[in-house]
Amino acid sequence: MLDREGFRPNVGIILLNAQNEVWWGKRVREHSWQFPQGGIKYGETPEQAMFRELEEEIGLRQEHVKIVGRTRDWLRYEVPDHFIKREIRGHYRGQKQIWFLLRMCARDIDVNLRLTDHPEFDAWRWHEYWVPLDVVIEFKRDVYQRALQELSRFLTWPVNGNGPPHRHTARYLRQPHAPRAQESVPCEMAAPALEPVKD
Repeated sequence: MLDREGFRPNVGIILLNAQNEVWWGKRVREHSWQFPQGGIKYGETPEQAMFRELEEEIGLRQEHVKIVGRTRDWLRYEVPDHFIKREIRGHYRGQKQIWFLLRMCARDIDVNLRLTDHPEFDAWRWHEYWVPLDVVIEFKRDVYQRALQELSRFLTWPVNGNGPPHRHTARYLRQPHAPRAQESVPCEMAAPALEPVKD
């Protein structure tokens, strides 16, 4: 489903833990890391698509997270021709995305990368909030920067900056991982009221 300009409607997900670190996934059999994202199906709202993609890609359900915020408008990026399948070149230009900022209320061990037969990621880790800008693939970098910048207004940072030491070891599909300190965050049931997305 493309819009008139050749952009596919899509959602992006920035998932936070208790230390305001972001969930960062390694694409299956690739050396590239990114946030979860996926297309909006016909008839879906961006929020419905976000919850579906959250479960399909990392195994978390609606009750495992709280919506903290969302970008006001679509953020677009163009995909270079060599990444586009030959049969859709000339029609498909890239993605237009609504980004959601979520707070994880579950434990790290609730993440399940193998929920579907075709997983998107084969490893994951927690990262400092701004780190992804340094390592995301170049054509997505501007959208990542705009999403992180816009959604950073919803964050509250510890006054003294002190907290438990953070480990940044990746968790893999075949490797069990040890629980972290402060694995889950209590979340209120009510999510903030979100404005409708403009087309």
